Amino acid sequence: MLKSVSTTSKQADLPFYAPVGSECEIFEHAYRNRLPVLLKGPTGCGKTRFVAYMAARLGRPLYTVSCHDDLTAADLTGRYLLKGGDTVWVDGPLTRAVREGAICYLDEIVEARKDVTVVLHPVTDDRRALPLERTGELLQAPPEFMLVASYNPGYQNVLKTLKPSTRQRFLAMEFGFPTLNTEASIVAHESGLPHERCLPLVRVAQALRGLKGQDIEEGASTRLVVYCAMLIRDGVDYDTALRVALIEPLSDDSEIVDGLKRVAQIALG
Repeated sequence: MLKSVSTTSKQADLPFYAPVGSECEIFEHAYRNRLPVLLKGPTGCGKTRFVAYMAARLGRPLYTVSCHDDLTAADLTGRYLLKGGDTVWVDGPLTRAVREGAICYLDEIVEARKDVTVVLHPVTDDRRALPLERTGELLQAPPEFMLVASYNPGYQNVLKTLKPSTRQRFLAMEFGFPTLNTEASIVAHESGLPHERCLPLVRVAQALRGLKGQDIEEGASTRLVVYCAMLIRDGVDYDTALRVALIEPLSDDSEIVDGLKRVAQIALG
């Protein structure tokens, strides 16, 4: 089932985000010039948090859509539903974003069927229009509307990639994991564990990320490091916290898990 979230925040309520480069400035330039943005990067590196932060920073509502294989064009644009014996049109999150001048964020866009992405074409070129065939409307996007999408290029196979005709409608920004100190600061802020105690956890995560594509499909995300730090903050011992938060989530193979434990111990020194 499709879930969408609408949020509006004041500048004082900005979600926590630690910039690692010029991504905030580039996003603002894209917003002012009415350009769609594609965020590329590994799972859990901060793409979704970044979009929430920028929406709040710009003072715009945010509609987030988690894309999946069963996502249809109607899920994005809307459909007729029966309500109290009447048939009424109900906007989807993309349509609501266009009407309201909001930011629409499509998370893991490559998980959506290719016929769905075609719906995005008119709103990602100079037309900036959304045709609703079922209602006969042609919605013109206001200047405040922005389309943002994300995906993890390292996780996709050849059958799940963006068509060039879709990809080349977006500005693209590459996201990665922060430096050791920056990531430790993020983990400390999110978990409440002191910065100096977060540093070894990030070192372990960095070591595990080096195994991506070899023994594991994905390295440890910053999200998992935060989970690990939360457990330690609450009194769980380091070994147990590392095992349940940074190691076991990465693989179900007992031999690989044992290998990851050894890597973690080496990283801890």
